[in-house]
Amino acid sequence: MGKGDKKTKRGKIILGTYGKLRPKRGKFKIRPKTIKGPQAK
Repeated sequence: MGKGDKKTKRGKIILGTYGKLRPKRGKFKIRPKTIKGPQAK
């Protein structure tokens, strides 16, 4: 396992492919946390 292995993250980086271990950018977006003020109740 290493740079030439298609099943590892490092191998996918070297080969330039994507998959479950190395998803493409923008697939998951993190939502900003809502700011709770004194009127939160």
